[in-house]
Order: sequence, then C-alpha cells, then structure tokens
Amino acid sequence: MNLFLRLAWLMVTARFRPRCDMLGPCRTRFRVWLTDLDVLGHVNNGVYLSLMDLGRVDLLLRSCVLAKVRARGWHPVVAAETIQFRRSLTLFQPFVIDTRVLGWDDRSIFLEQRFVRPGKEGETIALSMIRGRFLTKDGSPVPMSELMALSGHNESSPEIPDWVRRWNEDMQAATREGGR
Repeated sequence: MNLFLRLAWLMVTARFRPRCDMLGPCRTRFRVWLTDLDVLGHVNNGVYLSLMDLGRVDLLLRSCVLAKVRARGWHPVVAAETIQFRRSLTLFQPFVIDTRVLGWDDRSIFLEQRFVRPGKEGETIALSMIRGRFLTKDGSPVPMSELMALSGHNESSPEIPDWVRRWNEDMQAATREGGR
C-alpha cells in the first residue's frame, strides 16, 4: 500500500468517526492530492485500487472487526476486483468511497465500492466490485460464517445480485482458462 499517511490518519481518527456495521455502508472521505495524479492531471487508475484498500480498512476499523480478526491471526486478501470509471477526479477535489458488503458464500465476501463526488446528486465517479477472502496464518481460507459471526452477523447472506454472481463465475472461468 503506497498511501501510508492516509492509512495512519484513518487509524488515528477511526475512534472519533461514526461506527458502522460490517455490512456497511462505510463512507470514507478523501481529497485528491498531487501524488494521486498521473501526467494528464487526473487520478491515476492504480491509485483508485490503493484508495479502495483504505476504504476496506476503514470498514474493518469502524465496524470494530479489525482487532478481532488480527487477534485470530487472520488477514484479508483480494481474490478478484473490477473497476469501471465514469468520470475523472482532479487535484484537490473531495470525494467519498462508499463501501458495502453485497453478500458472501462459504469462502468469499463480495463488496461494492463506489467513488462519489459530494453534491446534491452524489455523482458516481467509479464503481468497483471486489471478491475478498480472509486467510489464517497458514494460508487456509476462513469460513465466511466464522467471519460474519465474529462481526455479529449470524444470519445467512443476503441474496447476491445476479450480476455479481455472473461476474464471479466469469472471473473464475477466466482464471481457469488462463491457466492452460
């Protein structure tokens, strides 16, 4: 992660910001810095992915799940992610990353992260889909039922939207086909 100052700020200020549920939404506020820009003067596409990491860390911090996960020696990993850009962000513009859990299966959790420019309409700048997992110290996947119970959710997953299910199947098929 190349955004250490922002990460430190999130960790220091988490206790002063509103708590959120593990399922979200978790709204993380940012402003575009000079180091976020590419040579064309807008946020570099790779920076979006790093900022999404921070949004997920903020979700874990503010839902009080991060300390519980770390105490068990678990750590989150991204298994797949896709992002679609609709607009550009430029120097000093404020924006919010809305992070929410769409659902989970036995091994994975599915999150949506949306970059939103504040305003009366809350314009979506970019939209991403993430399949994540939590792994134990030995690299074994943590059953999502254990993670969700740890976060206070003993219910079954909400119905995963069809487009997310198709995306997940397509990503897995592409991985199988790519490993010829």
